[in-house]
Amino acid sequence: MSAPFDKVVVGDLVTSAEIIREGYLAVAGERIAAIGRGEPPAAAEILDFRNRLVLPGLVDGHMHTSSAFGWEAIGDTTRSAAAGGVTTVIDMPYDVPLPVTDANLLAAKIGWVERSAHVDTALYGTIRKTGGIGAIPELAAGGITAFKLSTYEYDPVRFPRIDHATMVEAFRAIAKTGLPVAIHNEDQELVEALTAEARAAGWTQPIMHCRTRPPLAETMADLAIFEMGLATGAHVHIAHSSLARGFAIAEAFRRLGGVASGETCVHYLCMSEADIVRLGGRGKCNPPFRTEAEVAGLWEALLAGKVAYVSTDHAPWPIARKTDPDIFACGAGLTGLQSFAPLLFTLFSERGLSPTLLATYGAERSAKLHGLYPRKGALRPGSDCDLLVLEEGDFVFDEAMIQDRPELRWSACHGRRMRARVAATLLRGRVIWDGERVLAAPGSGRFLKRESV
Repeated sequence: MSAPFDKVVVGDLVTSAEIIREGYLAVAGERIAAIGRGEPPAAAEILDFRNRLVLPGLVDGHMHTSSAFGWEAIGDTTRSAAAGGVTTVIDMPYDVPLPVTDANLLAAKIGWVERSAHVDTALYGTIRKTGGIGAIPELAAGGITAFKLSTYEYDPVRFPRIDHATMVEAFRAIAKTGLPVAIHNEDQELVEALTAEARAAGWTQPIMHCRTRPPLAETMADLAIFEMGLATGAHVHIAHSSLARGFAIAEAFRRLGGVASGETCVHYLCMSEADIVRLGGRGKCNPPFRTEAEVAGLWEALLAGKVAYVSTDHAPWPIARKTDPDIFACGAGLTGLQSFAPLLFTLFSERGLSPTLLATYGAERSAKLHGLYPRKGALRPGSDCDLLVLEEGDFVFDEAMIQDRPELRWSACHGRRMRARVAATLLRGRVIWDGERVLAAPGSGRFLKRESV
């Protein structure tokens, strides 16, 4: 007589609501069939993770695979995700050489995902700087989980600034799809003026990255995008708030009847201006690191439930782009996929907080905002058996372990003590990381369409 389940996973199960000590997950095919405590049922295979924490695989709602090397980097980036316990990535649309601005480009990128991804992958879409509003319905129909626009221009084609009139028109069209629109939120005019002033004075040391992108540059953009959202009915989402005030502003617009939200990134919860002074270009990201007081304020906002979720904004450049003594010449972006789970767990643990918060902010909430829950981001019957297995202990994060192409094996977290390591990752019931090696083949990951609005 065959066993009733394909496999059983045994360990301390961590959901967003509780920790089930000595629990089990029974798996049928690719999905969780039952969850319980105590003696596990019979199965064809037992995966024994006793004395380890078993969480839903993390869902990174904001990351970049293709900013530096194009779509061919999807495979390499998602290898790093697999090693980091991130089983679902939601990839930004600002790719080399072209952003995802119409159905044909979306279909081409989906093809790369299905051929090369190591973890499941959902996608954002965007619009061209001008003349792209008409493609919004076809992008939504193609299965993207959200749109992404910017108030700041890094490139007129790949990463353009959308002017206010066009943004209002885009918000109206996006509101009809029911999808959220995430915004890179920095005021271009203020940042450009402050940067020009610093350059003219010869102030190019690392701290000037923070000084030329002050909190005001974020909050001015926040107010503008939420006002436009209120006027159009669009769900407007701050893509990466480094400020507690961003969440207070979103809350104020919700009270006015708007659909307003925002995420923060794991690095804003633990790094400050002192870290960019220490790290130089390795610590350059946009928005920049803030003061210790701002870090404390973010924690208050998070624990008050005002933060939608925590992401990585994984956006690495080759290390050669991060070492110029002129901070303005360095690329802006950090690696984060492989350090995400151990770092966020450590930050909660250092504050005496439950690992249930890791399941909440690193998996459940991001899956919900992107319309993937409960298939993703949950330990419950019917959910995909995507698991992050953490071994608690005293570990040091080593950038040499990053499972990406060699020039991207660097980290602002290099040398940081962590209270856990990723001991295993499961994707739809299969072990894809065994603590030392990525076992998934290119194409193991699937393209995920948004399942709910």
